[in-house]
Amino acid sequence: MSQSVLLLPGDGIGPEIVTEAEKVLRKVNEKFNLGLSFESGLVGGAAIDATGGPLPDETMERAQKVDAILLGAVGSPKWDNLKMELRPEKGLLGLRSGLQLFANLRPAILYPQLASASSLKPEVVSGLDILIVRELTGGIYFGQPRGVRTLENGDRQGFNTYIYSESEIRRIGRVAFEAAQQRNGKLCSVDKANVLEVTVLWREVMNELAQEYPDVELTHMYVDNAAMQLVRAPKQFDVIVTGNMFGDILSDEAAMLTGSIGMLPSASMNAEKQGMFEPCHGSAPDIAGQGIANPLATILSAAMMLRYSLNAEDAALAIEAAVSRVLDQGLRTADIMSPDGRRVSTAEMGEAVLAAL
Repeated sequence: MSQSVLLLPGDGIGPEIVTEAEKVLRKVNEKFNLGLSFESGLVGGAAIDATGGPLPDETMERAQKVDAILLGAVGSPKWDNLKMELRPEKGLLGLRSGLQLFANLRPAILYPQLASASSLKPEVVSGLDILIVRELTGGIYFGQPRGVRTLENGDRQGFNTYIYSESEIRRIGRVAFEAAQQRNGKLCSVDKANVLEVTVLWREVMNELAQEYPDVELTHMYVDNAAMQLVRAPKQFDVIVTGNMFGDILSDEAAMLTGSIGMLPSASMNAEKQGMFEPCHGSAPDIAGQGIANPLATILSAAMMLRYSLNAEDAALAIEAAVSRVLDQGLRTADIMSPDGRRVSTAEMGEAVLAAL
């Protein structure tokens, strides 16, 4: 059965890294006879330049019809002076909300070959394997009302609304509990229930859900402590579940434990298992076009796509094994360079993964 993939390269280094991931996808498509078809679209700044808006109707229509989406990255200082609703990031948020991609899965895995690249001591991070489950379509990033207003005394005031419904919390909680069941049976729910009422409700719902998953050990942690524990003793965590804003921050922190954010993939899923897959890093406009970006996070995002949306576990495992073999060979892009490594370009790293496949 044919399955369709929408490629959205986006801005900055996005086109470079998506090019390499597309080559890998086409290779496993042929090798495993997956029947994948590919199409491309515009999002972010590239879409603004071409159409005047960050998420063209054509892109949204395509996204709603395909089985999975591979995204590069969006944004650049070039578009920072636009109104908020016209900025590149609104294209990304529009895809997430329009497709109801409520569950963001961000694995933080330290490849043993990169232990020396981590900012922490090897004995603290060796063997690290954490999954952060972040709620992606609610919370303060989407809550209403929001804006900037001028008070009667002339003072300007910015305001945002942090809001979660019980059904939203329960939905992401189930994803996290089920993920923990497939791993080591430990789930840490991160909140700020000592000062935020919305996370008081979050904690109550997580406790209620825990009764349905007796094989999972549920713990709770305030977000400030969780941030500290991630750099103090990160291997205590198995699965972390949290809201949109906290998950955004903690997953980037976890990224640095692995040596480089250039190694971290992510999956954003809806209830129908349709997903958008993207590297955790941004568009890195300062290095765009130089051929030095690390494509491995995007290639590993393609592996997550095969696993979670396209029902192709064997192909996903093959890509992940190929990445590991390439690291065994000592090939390194600039962000993960080690004294005994051999520095390669974006394209050379992609070609090395193809060869390993």
